[in-house]
Amino acid sequence: MQLGFVINDMSTEQENYTTIRLARTAVNRGHRVALVGLGGFIYDANDTVRAHAHVPAASHYESDAELLAELQGEQASTERISIEELDVLMLRSDPADEVEERPWAPTSGLLFAHLAALRGVIVLNDPTHLAHASNKTYFQHFPEEVRPATCITMDRDEIKSFINAQGGHGVIKPLQGSGGQGVFVVNPESASNLNQMIDAVIRDGYAIVQEYLPRAADGDLRLLTLNGRPLMVDGTCACIRRYNESGDARSNISAGGKYELVTPDADALRLAGIVAPKLMRDGMYLAGLDIVGDKMMEINVDTPGGLNMIEDLSGLPFSAHIIADLERKVRLRDHYKRSLTNTELAMM
Repeated sequence: MQLGFVINDMSTEQENYTTIRLARTAVNRGHRVALVGLGGFIYDANDTVRAHAHVPAASHYESDAELLAELQGEQASTERISIEELDVLMLRSDPADEVEERPWAPTSGLLFAHLAALRGVIVLNDPTHLAHASNKTYFQHFPEEVRPATCITMDRDEIKSFINAQGGHGVIKPLQGSGGQGVFVVNPESASNLNQMIDAVIRDGYAIVQEYLPRAADGDLRLLTLNGRPLMVDGTCACIRRYNESGDARSNISAGGKYELVTPDADALRLAGIVAPKLMRDGMYLAGLDIVGDKMMEINVDTPGGLNMIEDLSGLPFSAHIIADLERKVRLRDHYKRSLTNTELAMM
């Protein structure tokens, strides 16, 4: 199998990223892997989609760090590859990282992903629907019962009115963002700083304001789904509890949060069951559900992370399970002589 990963840029990849773990697992299973930055695509003069890609040179790597060191090393070089010769292209770039410096990048990456899908490459997550899921408004299309009360606006008075209606409590964050960046928790004690919080968020665009869920003080769950269902190996779900003991309200790992392997409770599994049909319909092959109590805070469909942490804590081969599932999809595509649509293959 020839497997490509679309990333923001090789220079910004880190060894604890899910993408690097999946790439190493694929190489170690005997597959050819290529990593393509958002600025590396080419539409050739002969109507071929190509890219400048980083291609691992070895056939086996003992650690994620070893693979990344090679790809980012002084001797690293890129190869000019044909995207159309790939079997699978996984879209693993984070659009939130491009908002300020390269706002053109996420859209351009999706355009080339569309071209690849039209040429028979299995593109995951499905680029047609991923284009509509690039910010947190995507979450508002899921059933109301899974979501906290939410307001999306740039109007300061609307934000204040929403916070007041919630008894002075709420969470304010940018509509486009990830990793807990620009997230503010409002309570009656912090009301004097509300204007500054609002200004800090809306200076870059729309704000999303949500009700505060008290159980968030205990952290949240990150539950990974595959083909619309909880990712599971040997009876264990790919699920961690993220929490922060420093007093920071954010539990994101990138914001200093800690994590532990947990079994999702009945509320989490019920929520996963409710959102599954839309994830399947939209071809959201790999997703990360962020859950607090009986509500879902976010659904990450761009770069769901945590796989390496879950795998290291459990000792179970979740990444190998995903790569094996991709191998299965390629076989299905070939059995049906490429007559299945990309969205169909994404969730089979």
